[in-house]
Amino acid sequence: MKKRTLGTSHVAVSALGLGCMGMSHAYGPASNKQEMIALIRAAVERGITFFDTAESYGPYVNEELVGEALAPYRRHVVIATKFGWHFGPSRERLGLSSQPEHIKHVVEGSLKRLRVETIDLYFQHRVDPEVPIEDVAGTVKELIEAGKVKHFGLSEAGVQTIRRAHAVQPLTAVQSEYSLWTRDPEADVLPTCEELGIGFVAFSPLGSGFLTGRIAPAATFDLSDIRNTYPRFTPEARAANQALVDLLDRIASQKQATPAQIALAWLLAQKPWIVPIPGTRKLSRLQENMGAADVELNSDDLDEIERAASQIKVQGARLPEHMLNMTGR
Repeated sequence: MKKRTLGTSHVAVSALGLGCMGMSHAYGPASNKQEMIALIRAAVERGITFFDTAESYGPYVNEELVGEALAPYRRHVVIATKFGWHFGPSRERLGLSSQPEHIKHVVEGSLKRLRVETIDLYFQHRVDPEVPIEDVAGTVKELIEAGKVKHFGLSEAGVQTIRRAHAVQPLTAVQSEYSLWTRDPEADVLPTCEELGIGFVAFSPLGSGFLTGRIAPAATFDLSDIRNTYPRFTPEARAANQALVDLLDRIASQKQATPAQIALAWLLAQKPWIVPIPGTRKLSRLQENMGAADVELNSDDLDEIERAASQIKVQGARLPEHMLNMTGR
C-alpha cells in the first residue's frame, strides 16, 4: 500500500485507512467481534496502517475492538480516536462535552480500551459551542506534553475554529465527510488545510455505501441503521442521485475498475495529503477498496468526472438537521 503524509506533520500512513465505526455502530447490529478482529488484522497484513475509531462508537465497544485487534501490531500502525461526548449510566448519549476536565478524564478510558500508552491522533469529535476551542486545544496540548497523545485533530470543524485551534496547538488533521456527493470541504476547509499544512481525513468517502452502486433504489435498512434518518437516503433521493452512481459506473468500465474504486481514486487524486477512510465488514470489500490506490485517473479522466458531476444536483441533505447544526463551526 502506498503511503501518504498528513499535512506537514511527518505522520505517514497508508493512502487508504480503515474506518472501523460500522463494525459495531450505526449501520445496523454489530458484527461478530472475532470476525471483525480478523478483518482488522487482515487489513494490517495487506498494508493498511491507519485505523479510525471513537469512544462514542458503541459507545466504547469499537475502541475495545480496535485495541484488541491491533495489539500485536502496535508499533506498525497509527490509531485515531475521538472525544467530545458525554454519556449517561446506561451509555446513552447526553450531549457534547469538551470541558478540559472531561477531556482529561475520558482520555484515560480511551488509552485503556485501545491498549496503548499514547494515542496517535486525538480528534475532537464535534465542536462544543459551550467551550472555547482555545481551551480544548490547550488541554490536548497538555496531554501531548504528558505523553498521552501524539497529535491533535478536529472533526467537522469550520475554518475559524480550525485557525483558532491551530494557533494554540498545531493540528495534524481535520476530519470531515468528503466524497463526490459531499463536496462541502472544497469551499474553504481544504484551502485552509493546505495553507496551514494540515492533513485531511475523508470519512464516508463512499457516501455511506451509496457510491458503490450496490444499494438498490428499493433497498431497506435495519431499524437501527442510521441511514434511515439521512434525508439523502430516502427512496426518492436515492432514485434522483442514481445519476452519480451511473457516472462512476461509466468511468469504472473504462478503467476496468469498480464504482467504489473510482470514487476513492477520485478522492486520492484531489490532494496528496487527503486520506480516505472507507469502512467495511467484509474482506472482499476491503480488498476492493484497497485496489483504488492503484487506479490512475489522469487529467482527462478527472475533467470528464468534473464536467459530468457538475450537471448532477445531489438531492437531500447529508445529515438530519440536528446533526448538521453540530458541524462547520
